[in-house]
Amino acid sequence: MPDRPPFAADKRTLLLPFVLIVVGVGWLLSSLGLAPDINWIWTLGLAAAGLLPMVMHGIDKVTVAIGPFFLIASLLSVLRQSGRLHVDHEMPMLVILAGMLLLVARSSMIPIPQWTVSAAAPTSHSTTAENGE
Repeated sequence: MPDRPPFAADKRTLLLPFVLIVVGVGWLLSSLGLAPDINWIWTLGLAAAGLLPMVMHGIDKVTVAIGPFFLIASLLSVLRQSGRLHVDHEMPMLVILAGMLLLVARSSMIPIPQWTVSAAAPTSHSTTAENGE
């Protein structure tokens, strides 16, 4: 059997509880009438989409772009839904943010995701073309 972390330490088991918490918080905020014009399930779903990659995989070149993008998209969504930001400003801000985060992800200080390193590992057998035959 391959070595796997115990069930409690497996990060994949965080997904369902996290989703339930997000849905519950959104439902509660709507039920309490706190900012009733805001679709909390959508907004918190965006925030969850930003947090989950970082929680599940840590900080790497992919999560440093995806995580903050969705977290800030969640914040901008609240501002738009509350009338403080127009969609004509929100969308270009998100495009600029995406470009900035992709530039940050290029930094040599941010590690490459482990799943790309594992997938790119050379195989033990070689083809005849690699041997020059």
